[in-house]
Amino acid sequence: MNVRRRLIPTAALAAVTALGTATLAGCSGDAAGAGNTSKFDVVASFYPMAFLAERIGGDHVHVTTLTSPGQEPHDLELSTRQIASLEESDAVLYLKNLQPSVDKAVDQSPVDTKIDAASLTTLEEHGNEVGGHAAEHDHHEDGEEAGKDPHIWLDPVRYAQVAEGVGKAFEKADPDHAADYKKNTAALVEQLNALNTEFKDGLAHTKSKVFITTHAAFGYLAERYGLTEEAISGLDPESEPSAARVKDLEKTARADGVSTVFYETLVSDKTAKTIAHDTGLKTDVLDPIEGITDHSRGQDYFAVQRANLKALQQALGAK
Repeated sequence: MNVRRRLIPTAALAAVTALGTATLAGCSGDAAGAGNTSKFDVVASFYPMAFLAERIGGDHVHVTTLTSPGQEPHDLELSTRQIASLEESDAVLYLKNLQPSVDKAVDQSPVDTKIDAASLTTLEEHGNEVGGHAAEHDHHEDGEEAGKDPHIWLDPVRYAQVAEGVGKAFEKADPDHAADYKKNTAALVEQLNALNTEFKDGLAHTKSKVFITTHAAFGYLAERYGLTEEAISGLDPESEPSAARVKDLEKTARADGVSTVFYETLVSDKTAKTIAHDTGLKTDVLDPIEGITDHSRGQDYFAVQRANLKALQQALGAK
């Protein structure tokens, strides 16, 4: 394997310091040792990217993650050490437009292999209401805005497309191990195809097709399996819903037989519990798998996705 090694130029180091000094406190140091190992060094922006790198790379890669377990990836600010680690890595795997600080660091990094997962599949514009019979509902008047939805990993089909692209990028960047990357990618894609079948079969016959979540992370999943996602907040999990949006959701819950308001592990469940209390609904977890923590229902992507499927089946009344 012909892996590049480089020293950080003085000018680049100065720029790194200027970018990172203000955000050093409270940031993850997971990527501090990203470069200069005997393996193909990959820096991944957050868990879904790290999972792909580890499964596809196997024993040939050394993967470090910029986002710590339990950290909200949308809010990530990089430390000086993390930005510097990009200079020493062999590849960076990220999802453009999800984490602005990562996008900026990648743009300024001289790393040869920059893999943008968003370029390996198709992205759509999603607002607070996505999929299924969304078009049958009245248009909302609370100012919600649609945008390119980055949550592609929650759709097993799109995630498999990304996996194939990552595999090809690894093969090109580290040709000595191309055969293994190809084999590992094929095995992962087969698993994702099987997961897609589980979701399709498991959600084919349900009493309701509408589910309410705290933020709009599950639009691709909803579209894939004929469901409608009604999100309390938009693509930004920290945004506050308007009073009109809350009222609209309460009306939707009654009209569409919604039983559950879903919240996620990395964001406050206060709003979900308030809406559930006001409408007499239950609450449960639907995990966007942006990071695996002690609160996750499972220890990897597949386990958490299957937990999500079970939660949806229960909430929607699967037959």
